[in-house]
Amino acid sequence: MPEYTVTADDSGLRLDHFLSGKHPELSRARLQSLVKEHRVLLNGRASKPSERLKGGEVIALELPEAPAEPEAAAPEELPLEILFEDADLIVLNKAAGMVVHPAAGNASGTLVNALLHHCGEALSRVGGEDRQGIVHRLDKETSGCIIAAKNDEAHTALSAQFAGRSVDKIYLALTKGIFRQQFGTVETMIGRHPVHRKKMAVLTKGDGRPAKTGYRVLRERPGKITLVECTLFTGRTHQIRVHMKHLGHPLLGDELYGQRGGYPRQMLHAWKVAFAHPRTGEALSFTAPIPEDFLAAGGNPEVE
Repeated sequence: MPEYTVTADDSGLRLDHFLSGKHPELSRARLQSLVKEHRVLLNGRASKPSERLKGGEVIALELPEAPAEPEAAAPEELPLEILFEDADLIVLNKAAGMVVHPAAGNASGTLVNALLHHCGEALSRVGGEDRQGIVHRLDKETSGCIIAAKNDEAHTALSAQFAGRSVDKIYLALTKGIFRQQFGTVETMIGRHPVHRKKMAVLTKGDGRPAKTGYRVLRERPGKITLVECTLFTGRTHQIRVHMKHLGHPLLGDELYGQRGGYPRQMLHAWKVAFAHPRTGEALSFTAPIPEDFLAAGGNPEVE
């Protein structure tokens, strides 16, 4: 853990500015994150990026280990439920429990491994060798519609649609409790939880990104369970899970933001997606069949 003593010449500098001078290879935003994560100690205590230095302080910085370079994913013969496929893209109904791309603890058995076996070399590489074809993500426990690109041109065009918020994304969520309003919109800032780093949170100040979710109650189920249709206008990490928790209605089975409660997973299904074909501009829309575990928990929108 490197340590630095603040000299008189550095008196008056902000803490993050001081650290930038010592570590020009790290961005200011990254250094600010390290301070907020308490990886920077000023005279043995936690501080803020904006704290002004007086001279004579001792600053200790814990630099996280650089992640290992990801290895190229290997093809694996795994079952895929294909909703649509052509020379430019493939739309799938992802099974709950399948990780989208290899990462620490999930080197195999992912959607990327399955796509490499199914598509061979026909996958985009914009996202890197361990994320071939992946344009957007779904959480491991979330089932439903996901789009993959077969070439870099399609990937770039699809990414532009996601960034421009022109992709329609509708989810089904089984939530705890009865809603006071049958429909509404949640619009907040979402960022990393200040203490629990695996969680995201609604932030009232500090870093965060705008997040907007529309919701509509479809069915109220016995046991104070509600089936909700959620429309994503933005695509933040864990957005629906965080926004439903913010409303006081966490997803059933969501251990991170609520309780497992006997459910096999978080009850969230990416039900429908609509977008323009990246090459032809044709309007495309798809609906992912609802899996049995979701239906068994009360997630059938067609049944009273």
